[in-house]
Amino acid sequence: MAFESMPARLGKVDLFAGLSGAARESIAAAGSTMTHAPGRAVVEQGASDIGFRLILEGDAVVEVNGVERARLGPGDYFGEISLIDRSPRSATVRAGDAGMKTFAISALSFEPLLDRHPDMSRVLLNALCARLRAIEATLPGPSTS
Repeated sequence: MAFESMPARLGKVDLFAGLSGAARESIAAAGSTMTHAPGRAVVEQGASDIGFRLILEGDAVVEVNGVERARLGPGDYFGEISLIDRSPRSATVRAGDAGMKTFAISALSFEPLLDRHPDMSRVLLNALCARLRAIEATLPGPSTS
């Protein structure tokens, strides 16, 4: 597999796809890569460690109130909501059986980028709204009985 730069990887993430190359380069420079041991809780529900993670290698299990809700793999991400609203984590995410490598950026590092790249806020807002609409479309409608 050919080497892909972090700004290019970020460009494949729906939240960042509409950003300028300069904005994606700034995000890449402000973050870091982290390796997580198999089964390790990367983030825990209710915790206040705020930040975004993009899975580069491996996989993860998402748990809400101790119940598995999803599995994530390379290209998937988590922590985007806490990155923006600074609220506690809504789920626990554990590295899968083979461990996991992520790109991480904290809210503390991310917020100054919003000031430096004003277009970033609109792009993020549009991407989050699109995701919310997609989720709403999968919910059952009101009962007609």
